[in-house]
Amino acid sequence: MKLDLKLYRGYVNDEELVVFGHVFKSWAPDKYRLDRKGIRHAMSVIHMFRIKPLENVPVKLKFKNIEVSTKTLADGYFRFTIPYSEKLESGWHPFQVSCELYDYGIVENSELLKPFESKVGVISDIDDTFLVSHSGNFLKKLYVLLLKNINKRKVFEDVVPHYQALSKAGQENETASNSFFYVSSSEWNLYEFIDSFARLHKLPKAVIKLKKIKTGISDFLFTGRGSHDHKFEKIKDIIMFYPKLEYVLLGDDSQKDPDLYERIVKIFPQNIKAIYIRQTSKRKKENTQEILKNIESMGVSTCYFANSEKAIAHSENIGII
Repeated sequence: MKLDLKLYRGYVNDEELVVFGHVFKSWAPDKYRLDRKGIRHAMSVIHMFRIKPLENVPVKLKFKNIEVSTKTLADGYFRFTIPYSEKLESGWHPFQVSCELYDYGIVENSELLKPFESKVGVISDIDDTFLVSHSGNFLKKLYVLLLKNINKRKVFEDVVPHYQALSKAGQENETASNSFFYVSSSEWNLYEFIDSFARLHKLPKAVIKLKKIKTGISDFLFTGRGSHDHKFEKIKDIIMFYPKLEYVLLGDDSQKDPDLYERIVKIFPQNIKAIYIRQTSKRKKENTQEILKNIESMGVSTCYFANSEKAIAHSENIGII
């Protein structure tokens, strides 16, 4: 029996450590190549959703001097949430997870984040916030996902310098950076696609949090759609995990980001420094403008922009960068 294990970047604070991943029968969704084009790339993307997660597979975490075991959930997902109070330097730290089923075993390595002392933490949406995805047009979104590999996908102009400036804001040490989290309604199936795109365009390294994995072609057709409440929960979890940080939230107006961010501000009235919403159509949306006006009334600075040049100027004006 073939077994595959996919790890994602974890994170740690002064009390707790969180590491997560999936176990699959046969290949994980990330077994595709950047050099595939056209229909071959489309088949690779479809393959990402034709996966078979495995339930109740034992997995073991090794980090520093600790070893902890658990088992996968029904969708193959596993998460280690464990007490951890050892002194740890700020930055990225390697960890290892292994699993064994019958006579087959596999070991994978990833990293977890201990944040540097930061001016801000940054939580960003992905689709139509930094990755051009056409989320408001179902057929166009499907077309670019199926027929354009990541080296052909586009990043919005001036996003990279804005994110890099946010990463280094207030950091005097060259090796230090502010903590980034990418949270999306895309499924875990697309993790490697998103991470590779971010690395390709030199976006800041981030903890990535996605939606529950999907396991069939019918599911693939509705990728990124449905309820966005999971994004709200994941953003809430991040802020609760690092409650001493002030956060910058970045999203777009194609789906529910303004509503979600308004809810976050109401729950964490002292944690949100600024909110950036990208305009994805020719005209600004009236509902988005009303939401941002309400957010401003709660003392949080907002910027509704069509081009990241305006967002950069705003970040400079309010003293973030």
